[in-house]
Amino acid sequence: MHVVIVGAGEIGIHIASQLILENKDVVIVEKNPGIAQAVSGKLDCMVLAEDGNNPETLVKAGIEKAEYFISVTNSDEINMIASGLVTSEFNVPHKIARVRNLDYYRSKILGESFLDIDLIVNPGIEAARSVIQTIAMGATSGVMTFAKTGIQMRNLFVDPASPFSGKTLIQIRQSFAENFLVSAITRKNNVIIPTGSTVINAGDMLYLAATPENQRKIFARAGRGTEKIKKVVIVGADTIGTLVAEVLIMDGFTVTIVERDAGRCGILAGLIPGALIINADISDEGIFDEERLHAYDLMVTSTGNQELNILTAAYAKSMDIKRTVAIVNKASYYSIASRLGIDSTISPKNCAADAILKYMRGKNIQSVHSILEGRAEVIEFLAGASSAAIGVPLRDLTLPENSLIIAVARGEEEMVPDGDFSIAEGDSVLVITKKKSIPKIERLFSQKQ
Repeated sequence: MHVVIVGAGEIGIHIASQLILENKDVVIVEKNPGIAQAVSGKLDCMVLAEDGNNPETLVKAGIEKAEYFISVTNSDEINMIASGLVTSEFNVPHKIARVRNLDYYRSKILGESFLDIDLIVNPGIEAARSVIQTIAMGATSGVMTFAKTGIQMRNLFVDPASPFSGKTLIQIRQSFAENFLVSAITRKNNVIIPTGSTVINAGDMLYLAATPENQRKIFARAGRGTEKIKKVVIVGADTIGTLVAEVLIMDGFTVTIVERDAGRCGILAGLIPGALIINADISDEGIFDEERLHAYDLMVTSTGNQELNILTAAYAKSMDIKRTVAIVNKASYYSIASRLGIDSTISPKNCAADAILKYMRGKNIQSVHSILEGRAEVIEFLAGASSAAIGVPLRDLTLPENSLIIAVARGEEEMVPDGDFSIAEGDSVLVITKKKSIPKIERLFSQKQ
């Protein structure tokens, strides 16, 4: 598969690195020579320091043999124009563009046939969906949900006092009545697909697969019981903060927005009349006391500054705000946020990348969620009639190394399968796998071998 990516920002680099790990043929086009040179030293792919809106440059990038064209520069207009150029000049089956301006969405300019773009991705919208979903589940952790099954994946940080710390998975399962699966562990900068003998250490991040009710019980036992959330304060009125506020107001929450830009506050007052808008800098000394922010149940920090988001959320926890959600893009900040007691970190970059990868995986893919910057993925497959996995007992199914079938949904029934279980046509199958094994997993669920 040949893929041309225009724009070497956070999303472009992230998508490229994921595809390179899957042995895809990737070319990046980046107009800024300095950025292009830096990316060329990091990634094992061709990088062209040229204009992505130039047909000659696209030909150099191999656009004539490309299956996917992805434009993710910082300019919505460039992304749309580049996609339109590819549509008019080249026969590329799939075009994907990042468009961040909400006005384009609200004006309905981005219809299904607009410039023949197959997928339009807005990182802010994708992240806002994730924040809203997290709040709906009590904001005790990050939450991965899936299209065809009620099984959820949640991440749980293991502190020294945790009932998981120092025990093997076999010992843990014996001490819990609830049915759940520890499907992955992130330890420092590694992803572990565990076995029953794997020992859990303090500082690990566990990814638990279970029904919502069992998740609630497990988190309560780990000291992370769900608190009633009624009052929410949102710090920063970017796309994410604005969209989250709009949805929460409609759902009956009490919402306050703290925004330092006075002009933006005026716009918000007309856009979200049900919210209390405070024009203030959250870093100002005394703002928590002056505005009685400690009386809120949840704080979402969504400024454009990741470090400020983490520090504000951590301070909010120290001021007895029960739950905090921070918008963070850097992978190195995730574990820091967990150690500071922040309940959930959400990455717009990862949310957008997951949406793009879901589209690229194919029609039988229902959901895609990345773990630790894409080192592993949880993929929801719809088992088609031609899948090589159909009718084979799982113990006889040859899965790639570091892969695990987490759960299967069949109609209204959801199950964690054993070795005697056989997948049937139409089943929704959750699989976790490390990046290098994704092509083999895709082949297993897409065709007879």
